[in-house]
Amino acid sequence: MENLRAAIIQDDDSGRVLMLGWMDDEALALTKDTGLVHFFSRSRQQLWRKGETSGNSLHVVEINNDCDDDALIVRVHADGPTCHDGTTSCFTPWLWRSIVQRSAQRPEGSYVVDLLDRGTAHVARKVGEEAVETVVAALGESDERLLSEAADLWFHLLVLLRSRGLDPAALEDELRQRVK
Repeated sequence: MENLRAAIIQDDDSGRVLMLGWMDDEALALTKDTGLVHFFSRSRQQLWRKGETSGNSLHVVEINNDCDDDALIVRVHADGPTCHDGTTSCFTPWLWRSIVQRSAQRPEGSYVVDLLDRGTAHVARKVGEEAVETVVAALGESDERLLSEAADLWFHLLVLLRSRGLDPAALEDELRQRVK
């Protein structure tokens, strides 16, 4: 394994860090030759192309080496979610990752599973209920109560996004477009 480098994968449009992988000289050469990101798997001790099983390939826009030539930033356009769990990025906030995992694994007694099983309309009503409670807390209750209600609103909004198959990264993208 010659010249194993950390490869930070970054979305070219949003600047969002999508994942970290490892490239040896052969993976880097294949990436440059094909325009598709290749890695060296340290656990399997073999080359692999991102997206070869999922179909979510990473198309290279630019590759930059660091000053010591032991790390890379690879700017890409992604065909779909980058993380194996179906999220846009492998660096997903813990709450979203928990919601995604519970919706996939469906543990018994999970509130997330219960909400999702009741459907989008039910979750949307919960978001409305929590929004009203947040406004009431903001207008006349303690900071602690406001934080509690805002947390409920945020959680239910994330579950609503999951019920529609949306990733919160799309919210970031929407807001980023509004400030341009």
